[in-house]
Amino acid sequence: MTTPHYAKTILTAVIASLSLGAGAVHAQDNINLKLAYAQNSQPVKDALALFGELVEEKSNGSISVSYFPDSQLGGESELVELLQAGAIDMTKVSGGLMGSFSSIYDVFSMPYLFEDQEHFYQVMNDEEIMRDVYHSTEGQGFVGVGWYDSGQRNFYTTGDPIESVADLAGKKIRVMQSQTAIDTMKLLGASPVVMAQEEVYTALQQGVLDGAENNEFALTTARHGEVVDHYTLDGHTRIPDIILISNRVLESLSDEQRDAVMEAIQESTEFQTEQWLEAVANARTQIREEFGVEINEVDIAPFQEAVQPMYKELENTPEQYAIYQQIKAVNTQ
Repeated sequence: MTTPHYAKTILTAVIASLSLGAGAVHAQDNINLKLAYAQNSQPVKDALALFGELVEEKSNGSISVSYFPDSQLGGESELVELLQAGAIDMTKVSGGLMGSFSSIYDVFSMPYLFEDQEHFYQVMNDEEIMRDVYHSTEGQGFVGVGWYDSGQRNFYTTGDPIESVADLAGKKIRVMQSQTAIDTMKLLGASPVVMAQEEVYTALQQGVLDGAENNEFALTTARHGEVVDHYTLDGHTRIPDIILISNRVLESLSDEQRDAVMEAIQESTEFQTEQWLEAVANARTQIREEFGVEINEVDIAPFQEAVQPMYKELENTPEQYAIYQQIKAVNTQ
């Protein structure tokens, strides 16, 4: 187990090695962006690679990208620290983690916030809403410049399917170590069980759990589809990944270079969401055909009603509530 002191020593060493020549960003016309990320799933890896190709093309070769994928430089928390320290220039992290840096991001972890996939995409592509969200971390040395889809969390269970709120009553459902997730399960009548992801398969198999909640790849890649019977597409959370860039780098770019970065990110997002939706569709086919798991949809309105106390409490934090109201006002028609 890595001790905090040892982890800090490693982080300091990484900063020292990566920061060599970092100041050249202001002194040279040609800029090399150091982009590090933890998750290495194919849609993300391919989209970030496309970003590098596009930004080089759109900047007429004045911007290139060096990659540090697959947690080479640490997990997402460490990557944000490296970004703040100036050791890297860009990263991609979960919107869930971003709540540690700006409470506005916590809104995206709220249950049943989005009506459906279309509503989620429209909000994430709404410049007026996302400008305030992205710039909420400016005082900490970095801002958001884009997003990627990381899927929706749905219920998967043994025994009977979840077709209504009542079907969750008393069911032992594994959740992440998140107060929002715990509160959501309690309001839905379930019994939340905080458990490490690697323990879930055996717990489902042995009946310690009645179910869990995650995206499709928990059933395919992690093979949880082998030990459950039903997958309920309720989409109770849709938390985006956020692409971050340091203020230092963004301010060093010319207007033309900044436009090149933003256009390249937007096009890479369009590519990533297409790839993600295709991967999800393939995973659902695998869930049905290979694992024999029944997939069902539900009317989320009763589920939304059940968690309203959480939104009532949100009124006590005006900044968060304002973003929530903007999100709910987006018209998907």
